[in-house]
Order: sequence, then C-alpha cells, then structure tokens
Amino acid sequence: MVREDIRNIAIIAHVDHGKTTLVDELLKQSGIFRENQEVEERVMDSNDIERERGITILSKNTGVRYNDVKINIIDTPGHADFGGEVERVLKMVNGVVLVVDAFEGPMPQTKFVLKKALELDLSVIVCVNKVDRPEARPDEVVDEVLELLMELDADDKQLDCPFVFASAKGGYAVADLSDEKKDMKPLFDTIIEHIEAPEGDPEKPTQVLISTIDYNEYVGRIGVGKVDNGSIKVNQEYMVVNAHEEEKQQKVRITKLYEFEGLNKVDVKEAGIGSIVAISGISDIHIGDTICDMDEPAAIPFQKISEPTIAMQFMVNDSPLAGQEGKFVTSRHLRDRLFRELNTDVSLRVEESDTTDSYKVSGRGELHLSVLIENMRREGYEFAVSKAEVLYKEDEKGKKLEPMEIAVVDVPEEFAGAVIDKLSQRKGELQGMSSAKGGYSRLEFSIPSRGLIGYRGEFLTDTKGNGILNTVFDGYGPYKGDIQYRKQGSLIAYETGETVTYGLFAAQERGTLFVGAGEKVYSGMVIGQNGKAEDVEVNVCRTKKLTNTRASGSDDALKLSPPKILSLEQALEFIDTDELLEITPENIRIRKKILDPTMRKRQAYKKQ
Repeated sequence: MVREDIRNIAIIAHVDHGKTTLVDELLKQSGIFRENQEVEERVMDSNDIERERGITILSKNTGVRYNDVKINIIDTPGHADFGGEVERVLKMVNGVVLVVDAFEGPMPQTKFVLKKALELDLSVIVCVNKVDRPEARPDEVVDEVLELLMELDADDKQLDCPFVFASAKGGYAVADLSDEKKDMKPLFDTIIEHIEAPEGDPEKPTQVLISTIDYNEYVGRIGVGKVDNGSIKVNQEYMVVNAHEEEKQQKVRITKLYEFEGLNKVDVKEAGIGSIVAISGISDIHIGDTICDMDEPAAIPFQKISEPTIAMQFMVNDSPLAGQEGKFVTSRHLRDRLFRELNTDVSLRVEESDTTDSYKVSGRGELHLSVLIENMRREGYEFAVSKAEVLYKEDEKGKKLEPMEIAVVDVPEEFAGAVIDKLSQRKGELQGMSSAKGGYSRLEFSIPSRGLIGYRGEFLTDTKGNGILNTVFDGYGPYKGDIQYRKQGSLIAYETGETVTYGLFAAQERGTLFVGAGEKVYSGMVIGQNGKAEDVEVNVCRTKKLTNTRASGSDDALKLSPPKILSLEQALEFIDTDELLEITPENIRIRKKILDPTMRKRQAYKKQ
C-alpha cells in the first residue's frame, strides 16, 4: 500500500548553505504560524549554541501540510562532526532536498551527505539557494552538481533530478530563473511530484525502526522513527529487537505516541505506515532498535553508528581556585552529566578510568566535544579537560592506523603557499589544486585528524580571515609519524595571588599575555604564550618596592598591551599535552598538569 497523503523528506547540505532558513520559510508559508505571530529567525535551531554559532547540531523533525498532503521534514546538521546524525535520519525518509549555495557550489559535506542519500537509493531534489546573492552563479552550480552526481555513480533516475532555484531569505522558489518570484509553492509542488510516497503493508506485523533519540527531563527517552509496516497503538504491548544485538528481546508497552505538526508534538492514539512518530514510555530505547509485533519479532537492518575518532579526559577540577565558581563540582556530578549526554548523543562514548575523578570522553571531532564542554559550562559545571588526542587502531598485522580526513581549503591565491607549507608540516598531502572564482584557489589535502588539531586558529591568521577550511572523515590509514603541535612555549605564573600592572609590564616583553591586571592567578597557571620555544615562569604578582629616593620619570604610568582573551576553541587548540583546561561557568583558564615547579622539572628530566 502507498500512503499518497504523506511525504517524508530530509533537508541536507553543507554547513551554512541555508537549510534551516529554508525550513523556516516552508513552515511560515504552510500556515503553521498565526498571521500576527512573532517568529524568531532559524526557529528550528532551538539550542542556544546553535543560535549563536549559526549551525545545526541536532537533527530536528517538523511537519507541514500542503494541499492535503502532510510533509514530514527533517532538518539535518551540515557540519562533519555531526555526520552521524545525518546518516541515521536518512533511514526515515524517501527523498532529500539537497541545498547548495548559488555562489559556493558543492562543498565537501555536500558530497558526504549526497553519497549517503544515493547509497540508500533516495530521490533527490536539488535546491540552488541564495540566488539573490550579488555574486551568485546558479547555472555553473547546476553543472557542478551534475558533475558531482556523475562522480558518485548516480543512476539515470538520480541524474534526472529536478532543480529548483530559491532564496530562503527572500521567501521564494522558482523552477526557472526567469519565472516570477513570489513564494515557495514551486518547491512544495516539486516535493509532492518527485518524492515517492511511503510504502508498506498495513496488514503485516508492526515494524518501527528508531532512528533518533530525543530526551525530556519529565518523560525520559523518546524514540523517533518511521512506521514501516503495520500500525502502532497506545497501550499495546510490543517487542523491542535490534539487528546488531541478536539476544535483545524486550517486552514494552507504549504509553504515549506523538506525530509532528509544525514545531509541536501532537498526541495520537494510533499511527499507520509512513508516519514519523515519537514514542515515549520505553526507558532504555536505543537508536537502531525495532519495535515490532509480539508474535513475529523481526528486526529491520540498520547501519552501525560511526565510531568516534578523537578523545579527551574530563576530570574533576583540582586547581587552587576549584569550587569557587561552579555549582556542580564533584566527580558524581560530572559522571551523571556525562552519562546523561549519552541519552541523546549516540556518537559519543564515555569510559570510566582507574580513578573516580577522570573520564575518557570520545567524539567525532573537536567541535563535537567543544559543544558538550560549552553546554556543561553554561549549566554550572566546573571541571578540567586535557588536550584532544586521536584514537588509533591496529590492522591484522599489528600496524598502527590513525583516522584520516579530507581537508578542502578555499583561500585567496596569495595565501595558498603558506597553507600548503603549514599543512605539509602537519603530514598533509596535497591531492589536488584548482582555481576557483574571484582569485581563490581550492586545495584538497589528505591529512591525519591529529594534524588538524589546533590548526584552525593558525589558519585564520595565515589567511587574514579570508580562508575557508572544510573537513570530512576519510577512514583509517597508516600512522604518518610524529607531528610537532606548538612551536612556542607557555608563560607560567610563579606564585599565587592577584596580577599587578608592574609584574605584567615586565612579563609582556616575554610574549603575549592572556590575563589583565587584578585577575586571580596561581602557581602553575599558564598566563601567556612565550615568544620562544621553552616554558618560562614569570612573577605577575610582583609589586614595585618603594625607596627613599626616586628618580624623575620613574613613576610614569606603565602601559600594558591588551591581553589576548582566548575563546573555548582557541584555548582547546592552544593547550599542549602537559597542560589542562580549567572550565568554570565564569572563566576558562589554562594550567600545567603538574602545578609544582620542582615536580614539573623532575618530570621533564625523566622524559629526556
């Protein structure tokens, strides 16, 4: 049976190409909001960090109605670190709307998400967005998308995909650039015409594959999935099975069932094939579980979630300033919070260590883990984290393998040499170089993941903020040898106290300071970057001794350079393997793992 009254689609694109703004317009023009209702921009990005950074982190479900057809839309993340989210939600849909920027054209993540959609044999609609940009080049972008489809071995049906031209910001879409630009109707029509309606057998035993997990403090875990066969009803008993865990057979009762209408979940008593539903009442439901009939349990096959590639130690803060700024500071608080994150973030791994004060947290990339750190900091947690390290594997012969990335760099031609030089030092291999529009060069590198740790800040400096760096995971490859991360040492506070202008003035000649006057520091805290390679201890709490005689001019005001205030990402990039980042709701401080200077010297001596 085919459900002609439903269409299930995912909106996929590279980061920043306008997916979420496009979903906003589809919601507005489908009449979800009242005439006079105030609607925020990017209404689907509900999380504070998503709104600030302008990126989508979690996939979101919504449903709109158009001409008696319900269109379930899933807005997916565009950043490579959250690729795990995209891979899973594609199992729920019959087609995708691929959004491509009318100036930038297809980017690395476009290729990654499109490849996944083609592998699942999904119908594709290409939406060339931002056609109102002054430098837009829609016709060339259409050719580039077709070339990408051919490169990914798309079949004839997929190559024959329709193109729609849109401005999500302007609120219009057209099938041809010469058409009148008034609303999103052409995109709605194309979705209904070209995306297949969901199919299934209502008479068969129930099968619902859980593709994403939501979490709510009041009802616990909520499984979101599509009804593949049969129907699902409230207060019925079902069996939960999993294709990757053959022994799993768990009896459950469905207590609440919801469908998505606009931004809300609506209670329903029953849902049939093709419906995307949210199910609560199953305390330990996981992604990849199939809810099925008690009498005939049959799991739906499901790809395994991508393994993490990078890890950090999260530990209890034990600095001299510990416990003064955070609300949650103990190891129990830290453990509960990290394990609670596993409820919604399936690409994350948390492992306990030999001590109760430290946990190994593994994720898909630096951004993935920095978003978790920022969320915890805002919630009032105080803790310390180590430098990110990649996770190695071994092949059958016992050879060391490491995660590799494809890095695509768009830079003005004059900076290309500096970028090639830096990435080569970090074991990157240049795979290709081409000229892009407007005096830009596009460079493609194969580089170990650890070669990119701490590079983004340096990259922006080298390209004067004009470069764009995009990466996508490219499997495991042979270990490429040691990489030197940092060429400059740290300036370390010599004693505990408050910083004084006189002490800072003497210290600033040594390098760049991270602290200003009147700030609390402690012995072993990193307060700046040395201009040379070695670490240096400086006394920034030193005051000027008063004498009986004063030379003229000796009391002239001391001028301090403004301190360099590091953001969370910059601090994570800056720290070295023997340093930690102290995270509190109010401050981010860098410190040495061993605070005592004598012990530090002994440790360094042992390593030689």
